[in-house]
Amino acid sequence: MSSLTLISHHLCPYVQRAAITLLEKGVPFERINIDLANKPDWFLKISPLGKVPLLRIEEEDGSEAVLFESSVICEYLEETQAGAALHPDDPLTRARHRGWMEFGSSVLSDLWGYETAQDALQLEAKRKALIAKFATIESALTDGPYFAGSSFSLVDAVFAPVFRYFDLFDTLGDSGIFDGLERVKRWRKALSARASVRAAVGTDYPQRLMEFLDKHSSILLRQSAAA
Repeated sequence: MSSLTLISHHLCPYVQRAAITLLEKGVPFERINIDLANKPDWFLKISPLGKVPLLRIEEEDGSEAVLFESSVICEYLEETQAGAALHPDDPLTRARHRGWMEFGSSVLSDLWGYETAQDALQLEAKRKALIAKFATIESALTDGPYFAGSSFSLVDAVFAPVFRYFDLFDTLGDSGIFDGLERVKRWRKALSARASVRAAVGTDYPQRLMEFLDKHSSILLRQSAAA
């Protein structure tokens, strides 16, 4: 049995993907959170991109390997660990799922601009971009509860951290981003109730996200205060 350590950050949605996958697989692992604003030297030595997540794999013979990039980590776990399959068996369907995982990364890119927007014009531009992205995935969803129906998949692991942001954003005001997207709303609700999704972050996640918004002078906070 190999020993797995997830090098992490409290807020990172890409880390959450890996954590959800580990939890879905029922794999024991250690989690080490680092400060990305003050990255330790040991981390920089093993992280080619200087980013989280990393998965450190220690074998029984003492050898060690480090994987970087969340999609690579999730695919490795799917291929090597027991537990429920998180990818479809059919090669074409599996390839399509991988495409939607990349689509999820593009949503996160727009979401970063949305949460760090400092003026109303930028916020509205990113709001419209997110609406368009979620409208696209609305057309790809079935009746659920998950992306591919009744089975939880890596696509779900990718999108669960996306929806988690809005649990806090919704307390600051109504963005209207999900208006009319009934399948997306059902999917979001199902993912938020999943045990692995809930356990992928600490109980202080909302507080840390609020601190992040404040640090970046997010207009989301200023609009909420003015309301």
